[in-house]
Amino acid sequence: MKKSTTVLYVGLDVHKESIAVAYTSQARDSETVYLGQVGTRQRDVDKLIRRLLSKCQNLVFAYEAGPCGYWLYRYLTKKGQECHVVAPSLIPRKPGDRVKTDRRDAVKIARLMRSGDLTSVYVPVVEDEAIRDLTRAREDAMKDLKSSKQRLKAFLLRHDIRYEGRADWKKKHLQWLSRVKCPTPAQQIVFQEYVRAAAVVVERIDRIETELHDQVEGWRLYPVVLAIQAMRGVSFIVAATVIAELGDITRFDNPRQMMSYLGLTPSEHTSGNRRRLGGITKAGNAHARRVLVEGAWSYRHPARVSVYLQKRINAAPKVAQDIAWKAQVRLCKRYRRLLARGLHSNKATVAIAREMAAYIWDIGRHVAIAS
Repeated sequence: MKKSTTVLYVGLDVHKESIAVAYTSQARDSETVYLGQVGTRQRDVDKLIRRLLSKCQNLVFAYEAGPCGYWLYRYLTKKGQECHVVAPSLIPRKPGDRVKTDRRDAVKIARLMRSGDLTSVYVPVVEDEAIRDLTRAREDAMKDLKSSKQRLKAFLLRHDIRYEGRADWKKKHLQWLSRVKCPTPAQQIVFQEYVRAAAVVVERIDRIETELHDQVEGWRLYPVVLAIQAMRGVSFIVAATVIAELGDITRFDNPRQMMSYLGLTPSEHTSGNRRRLGGITKAGNAHARRVLVEGAWSYRHPARVSVYLQKRINAAPKVAQDIAWKAQVRLCKRYRRLLARGLHSNKATVAIAREMAAYIWDIGRHVAIAS
């Protein structure tokens, strides 16, 4: 049997225990064939590759990004096959299509891959994904800590047990918690369990942060993490999270691409002569966007270099120090001007975060060139 020299586009709908497979030829009028389901073990994937290679030597695989991760992409590329992981939110969908099955999804991906209507996502290397997993584990632990503290505060409020100072969970507040006595033994047990739950999460956060420091120091992108800490509002955690989520910053040709990836660009609705800008798209990486917005709040104060910031600046290269100071002078002034125009502080902070991303891109580009 003579093998075809055209390209065969293979759509995959990946699940935990099965993969639905469909393929279509490069010819526009060719029929899309549903091949059925295969297993997720490596031998099942190898068998699928051999079966498709018997039809065509040029294969292009594609599947949606999802909870199954990037193992299939890495395995296919290791086998020398071209593979794309596509963004689910950017897949074209018909408004009236109410039927969703694995077969339909696989067929749709194969057809859209042939027409060029799919957008591939950035797939990090294993080492970068490991750092990203650490930063996200810390983020999850912080959410658990917030929930634990909220339960404890709600319990104390229900029983009118009030702390006169600021509940900042520091030494003085913790000493007060150790002296709290509830009306009944049962309620005392509940109180102690809530306190213990918060303490356990704090210990988990400390362990994760210690491991994060150790792992980042040996990371290939550590010079960039070190350099962007020269910026105000970009501590070690913020820097590690941003770079872990973005990966190699040089893959962005300009800062606008990076702002768009972070979902910090304004939405737009233009029709005829009417142009209307809305809120930010929030269509990009939510983890990096969150820490950047948190860091942007520091620019509401006048430009200055604190003792803590000076230590970070001293560890950064000269080019990063110059860009960071230029950014601080501009962004602190810009924040005040935005407020003077009547803009809400939340919107002003998001605008500052968007410009912070541009300065981070500039620092990352200079560090990459220098190395």
